[in-house]
Amino acid sequence: MHVVVNAAMSADGKLSSRRREQISISGESDFDRVDRLRADRDAVVVGVGTVLADDPRLTVKDDALCEQRRTDGQSSQPARVVIDSKARTPVDAAVLTDEAETYVCVSEAAPVGRRMDLADHAELVTAGDDRVDLLRAFAALQAAGLEQIMVEGGGELIFSLFENGLVDELRVFVGPTIIGGRDAPTLADGDGFVTNFPTLELETLERLDDGALLVWNS
Repeated sequence: MHVVVNAAMSADGKLSSRRREQISISGESDFDRVDRLRADRDAVVVGVGTVLADDPRLTVKDDALCEQRRTDGQSSQPARVVIDSKARTPVDAAVLTDEAETYVCVSEAAPVGRRMDLADHAELVTAGDDRVDLLRAFAALQAAGLEQIMVEGGGELIFSLFENGLVDELRVFVGPTIIGGRDAPTLADGDGFVTNFPTLELETLERLDDGALLVWNS
């Protein structure tokens, strides 16, 4: 399995405002890049916080890219995966539409009724007691044939992936906006590291729109 974390952040390292509202950080060139990256993956992964805040579809927008996937013998859309320990994903969330296959990863602590409701709309993966055990969850996704993974946030999930050594590549568009706010989400939130800080190797740096795209390998 190869896991790519992709994100857009402000010049001061924020993913959105302290209100957790979606903010336009990148431009058309980066939107196209993200669409191509999605089209090249087997699955797109987000945390439930992203679903609750933004209600994303997580689908490839360009019809030509969808057609190319079909030509290559794949489904027109990559699978969608939500990491959702307590099964909080609304049953009417855009990520649960029938445009693409969806997996929801929950823990044993998720209410049984909520799990049953979600099971009517998605494939459930149960891994972990109080929180989703990412190592077990990703192993289950791999067993389902999902090898090329794209993670789109949010900061809590990204931190947990680094904590579990699951990130192979980090791609970040840094936009020209300043957001500020001590409570605004950053690229990697969670508890934070105090020792054994993960280090990355810079592969490429290029100007894109009015910002810069940085690609690191773990």
